[in-house]
Amino acid sequence: MLRIHFGWRDLENVRIAQQPDPLWELMCAVCRLQTRQGLVEFGHWRRETVQRLSRDRRAAHALGTLRTIIPASGYIPDFLTPPVAGGCLEAGLEQLRATPRDRLAAELTRFARTRPVPSWIRGPHEPAVSSLKLMSDALQASFRAFLEPYWRHVRSAVGDDVSVRTRAVLDGGTAALLEGLHPFARWNPPYLDVDYPVDRELRLEGRGLTLVPSYFCWLRPTALADPALDPVLVYPVRKQPLDIARAGEERLDRLLGRTRSAVLVDVAGHPTRTTTEVARALELAPASASYQIGVLRGAGLIVSRRDGKHVEHTATSLALNLLAGTGTTFRGVPSRPR
Repeated sequence: MLRIHFGWRDLENVRIAQQPDPLWELMCAVCRLQTRQGLVEFGHWRRETVQRLSRDRRAAHALGTLRTIIPASGYIPDFLTPPVAGGCLEAGLEQLRATPRDRLAAELTRFARTRPVPSWIRGPHEPAVSSLKLMSDALQASFRAFLEPYWRHVRSAVGDDVSVRTRAVLDGGTAALLEGLHPFARWNPPYLDVDYPVDRELRLEGRGLTLVPSYFCWLRPTALADPALDPVLVYPVRKQPLDIARAGEERLDRLLGRTRSAVLVDVAGHPTRTTTEVARALELAPASASYQIGVLRGAGLIVSRRDGKHVEHTATSLALNLLAGTGTTFRGVPSRPR
C-alpha cells in the first residue's frame, strides 16, 4: 500500500492532467508488452504491435533498448517520466535529454541494486548526453510504432475520465474527487491509501498532488519513486478494447472524415467547448478547428452560442444519436447494445 499524507494546503493543490502523458503511457505500454496482463483490453493491441515490430526493425530495436531500462515490475528510473504540461511528447523528451548528470547517476545506481545497468548507458563519470539522446530516440521511435496509431482513442478514454473527475469536483469538491478513486485507492482523511505493490509513505508537505489518468496503466496506480520530486499518481482509466473502439472510429471517419469526426467527438464529450479548447485538445490550428466546427454546425450536429468573449459549442441530439449508432463511446454516453 502507498499511503499519501495530505495537509490542508495539499487539498487546495490537487490537480488532474487534462491530456494523456505520452511518456507515462509509453512506460505502461512497454510493461504491457512484456506481460499477458489485460488479455481482453490489450490483446488486440499487443498482437498488432508485435506484427508491426516484425516489419519495422528500427522500432523493434528501440523497444529492445527500452526493455533493458523499463522492467515489467520493480523500479523504473524517474528521469524517464519528467513532468509535461499539455501532453506534448517532444517537450517531455526535451526535458529527459536535459536530465542532470548527478540525478542520472543516482537513479542508475538505484536501478543497479535490482538488475544490471544496460551496457549502452555510459557510466556516471562520463558525459551522459549520448545515453540520454539514445533513450530519447528509442522513446520517440517506440511511440510512433505502437502508441501513435491508437493515440486518438487513448486521448478520448483519458478525456472521458477527466470529465468524470471534473464533475466530481464540481458536485462535491476535492473529497469527492479522492473518494472517486475507489476501488484502487481509499480516501481516509488525511490519508489516501493506494493499492500498490510495496509499502510506502508519501508526505505531500504542501506540494499537492497531480493525478495522471492513463490508458495503459493496469489495475493499480503507479507513482514516482523519489519522494522529493513533485508528487504524481498515475491511475488506470476505464477501457474499451482498442479493436472495438477503432472500428467505431473508422465508421465515423468514413462518414465525416478523420479531422471532422475527431472534432465532433471532442465537442460531444463536454457540456460546452470553445474553439480554442478543441484546437488545443486535437492539436489543430485554430482556423482549422473553426472551419470544421462551422461545417458541423451547418449540418445540424453542433450548435454555438456566445458567452462573453467566447463562443461555446455543444453537440446536438442528432450528433449524439449518430455517435451512439457508430458504437463510439465517450464521457458518459455509452454505445448502443449490439
